[in-house]
Amino acid sequence: MSEQTLKTLPPKIPTRPLSPHLQIWRWHVTMLGSILHRVTGSASVAGVILVAVWLVCLAMGRETYTVFVQYASTPLGLLVWFGLSLAGFIHLTGGLRHLIWDTGASFGPKTADSLTTWTLLLGVALTVAFWAVLFATGKVTL
Repeated sequence: MSEQTLKTLPPKIPTRPLSPHLQIWRWHVTMLGSILHRVTGSASVAGVILVAVWLVCLAMGRETYTVFVQYASTPLGLLVWFGLSLAGFIHLTGGLRHLIWDTGASFGPKTADSLTTWTLLLGVALTVAFWAVLFATGKVTL
């Protein structure tokens, strides 16, 4: 072939899949734990921003703070705070799981799955306990 013919031929497109791991791997709870750890880390950033807004409203005076508290204490506001605390506790327990893995422990497939399951359950349990204490002490009401 001449050089001119080679320049006009379209490039070959590979026929193999680009991500075969998505087709051959089965779902593991460790995958869910990894995804949730990333998502909850991002959600924690939103929580930090919300806490910063709360502090700014506190610094601006009683009227501004009262408006913020009125919105934050609505059922929707409480749902947001609950979600942020759930994200925080799941991210915390996911971090503890990673600390355990950093020691080289629990890397077997079954032990890694059970460790991930327990850390997710612990994150949910800590969140429920935290909100139960808030409601029981009267710090939060509906």
